[in-house]
Amino acid sequence: MKRILVLLAIATAGMAVSVSAAQADVVTSETVSYAWSGFVPCANGGAGELLTGTIDVHNLITSTVNGNVDSWQFQFQPRGSLVGRVTGDTYQLTGVTRGTYNDIQQSGVYTLTYVNSYQLVGPGPGNNLRVREVSHMTLDGDDVVVRHDGFSIECK
Repeated sequence: MKRILVLLAIATAGMAVSVSAAQADVVTSETVSYAWSGFVPCANGGAGELLTGTIDVHNLITSTVNGNVDSWQFQFQPRGSLVGRVTGDTYQLTGVTRGTYNDIQQSGVYTLTYVNSYQLVGPGPGNNLRVREVSHMTLDGDDVVVRHDGFSIECK
């Protein structure tokens, strides 16, 4: 009898854990095309040039509710080719932006954290552009705190 009670207690605990475990629901999973134009200082032998083209961005957004925290995770993944307006050189865009948004329900506290990292890879050495940004934002009532933990733009 004691063995049955122990097994029943373990089974009940296992069911409770499986019922209360947070499950992420996909809110959005789509690819969107954008026209893009921007100046890249590494291009054209270091003289820089304007790059233009169309990029495709895969947007994936999920949502999870766990207790009193509503959490949204997002990932934006761009890819595409951009062309230099002066040289005609082709640059490949690659990267990812990942982040999390949390809403602590009925508290008025919201947080957003994201890491943005992408590269434009051009022909030959020294004309690649690498961008990386890490940022945190907290909204607590009327108080807004934005902290950039890192931001860099490098020519490689």
